[in-house]
Amino acid sequence: MATVPDQGTPWYRGVTAYQWLVLAVASAGWVFDVYEGQIFNITRDQLLREILHVPSDAPSPPDVRFYGDVFLGVFLAGGALGGVLFGMLADRWGRRPTMIVTIVCYSVFSVLTYFTTDLWQVGVLRFLVAVGVGGEWAVAAALVAEVFPPRSRAYAGSIFHGTSVLGTWLAALAGYAVGSQWRYAYLLGLLPVLLTVGVRAGLQEPESWAATTAAARGSLVELLTDPRWRGRAVLGLLLATVGLGTFWGVTVAGQDLARAALLRDGASPEAAAEPAKLAYGIVQSAGGGLGLLAYGPLAQRLGRRGAFVVYHVAALLIVPVTCYLPATYYQLLCLLPVFGFATLGLHAGYAVYFPELFPTHLRATGSGFCFNGGRLLSVVVLVLSGWLKSLPGMDLRLAVCLLSLLFLVGLLILAFLPETKGQPLPA
Repeated sequence: MATVPDQGTPWYRGVTAYQWLVLAVASAGWVFDVYEGQIFNITRDQLLREILHVPSDAPSPPDVRFYGDVFLGVFLAGGALGGVLFGMLADRWGRRPTMIVTIVCYSVFSVLTYFTTDLWQVGVLRFLVAVGVGGEWAVAAALVAEVFPPRSRAYAGSIFHGTSVLGTWLAALAGYAVGSQWRYAYLLGLLPVLLTVGVRAGLQEPESWAATTAAARGSLVELLTDPRWRGRAVLGLLLATVGLGTFWGVTVAGQDLARAALLRDGASPEAAAEPAKLAYGIVQSAGGGLGLLAYGPLAQRLGRRGAFVVYHVAALLIVPVTCYLPATYYQLLCLLPVFGFATLGLHAGYAVYFPELFPTHLRATGSGFCFNGGRLLSVVVLVLSGWLKSLPGMDLRLAVCLLSLLFLVGLLILAFLPETKGQPLPA
């Protein structure tokens, strides 16, 4: 429980320069994590058209949509493997060396995408990029939680995850800038390598990790067999599955809703493509970023579970409103930030909550298992989303609303998870 002197004191009061450095480095790594995932979503039509030899002015054939979904599933699978693998290694090797390895991993394989000429090369590289992306999140989330004091932890975790919107903006702007010359967007993946210099020079291992016994660190077997942690791990994984599944089925659909609105307003498919990207990548993501940042203050006031409940309920309400209320594209544009706030904002809770569920020697392992295991299970939702939206006569708006019912499942899962507000991290 917070001490009396902390009450009414700004959360950032007393945060040291080193703690700010940790947050900055972790956030910068996460920005490029998100960039690597979003840049494919934004450029995949041009990428696949070139590799499949489809003219740019021809209607999008089924193969482009099919391989786009396949490679998205490959990315989610790679993220799941990377999160669990590097989570365990971060608990065994330490936070600093593991973060360096994950950043180099996703940077190098992103740059190699520039040289791809065949579908199999795209698939392999997307998998390997995702391995690094999934691993970096697990390490960075654990590091931020361990370095910041209890009264600042929720705010710092929200800022860390909230910087993901910068990655989405960067991807949207890069995709818009390169246009059909999609290969250049992947060369930006080289920039995160510069972060490794800062990681190596500036970061230290947390004292709590250094004090643990080496033999007990990073055991997935212990995580899944010890009754103290097994239930938390499984329920956390299911909670992340709801959030990540609705991200791909509901949140990302903001771009499709914008495109559909433009078409209803009389725009051609070609003319609707770029404004729809910006509507999702910039306008909606701005609201999503505010939602991510708002999780910390809400979690500090209502508790971690209470904040999650607010977001899940808000998402249930805003999705049908966004789908059916706007009569024009510009009316939709006004609602997309609110749509992003509710459907994306809850993701900051994973960076705050999951590290608080597990002891130091299993913190990165447990966090990576929950968040990135959720990535893998969300493939099921991705397949369901694709099937539902492709049904003959299925209106996109109805499909998105049906998928948003998964937020009800999230509310049910939360009923069985513990509250961690005001409690010290498990030793």
